[in-house]
Amino acid sequence: MLEKLLEFIPDSNGEQQQLLGLMRKGRLSLAEAKEKYPDWYERRIVKKERRGHWTVKRDLYDWWLHRIADEIRVGHRFYGIMTLAIYAKKCGIDEDELRHDAFALLKPYDDMSVEDINRFTKDDVVCALEMFNEDYVTFPRDDIAKISGLSMPVNKRNWRKQAEHLRRARAVQMVDYPNFEWAGRPSAQDRVYEWRQQNPEGRKADCHRDTGLDPKTIRKWWNCPPPAACPG
Repeated sequence: MLEKLLEFIPDSNGEQQQLLGLMRKGRLSLAEAKEKYPDWYERRIVKKERRGHWTVKRDLYDWWLHRIADEIRVGHRFYGIMTLAIYAKKCGIDEDELRHDAFALLKPYDDMSVEDINRFTKDDVVCALEMFNEDYVTFPRDDIAKISGLSMPVNKRNWRKQAEHLRRARAVQMVDYPNFEWAGRPSAQDRVYEWRQQNPEGRKADCHRDTGLDPKTIRKWWNCPPPAACPG
């Protein structure tokens, strides 16, 4: 089913093969996975380690939903919903909400069709929603920009304008630290956490470039928000 639907997606730069490879990777048998990805098998199956990824605030999901509703073009509609599913998983969005939002795009997407061969159908939506899976939350930002046909800014500060972001940050600081305790030098853990909040799609290399922190320190705190940032 998946392979058949991908035949109708333009593939001028190898996007079909890339997506198919990613999806098939998640469907390997355990025996195949053990042979092909021994390190992964040791960590996830033998040691039962959980997949580590950073949950981003829903601002990213809402921002992307509005973009694919307003800016998507024929040739990218499937990818628009596919990447929405990726961001839904990344932002902790409930699957029912994702499905509601995705199917709400069905009619406007189909209305863009200029001929019968490129009609946008329910099957297209169902297929695209298969990307609602933890295996795809690290799908590269540059690849999302390429397949969706939409530009991806590197630093949108949680997808709000900078002034609003700073206003919110200062308000939180005054509530949590009324005596200005935050004015002291933040720990490396705090600095990594704050950078990740401002750059939800950023890489460790980007964090090193922006903060000057040692790469080993960044790796140590990459998936460890400080205690004050954890839910009570």
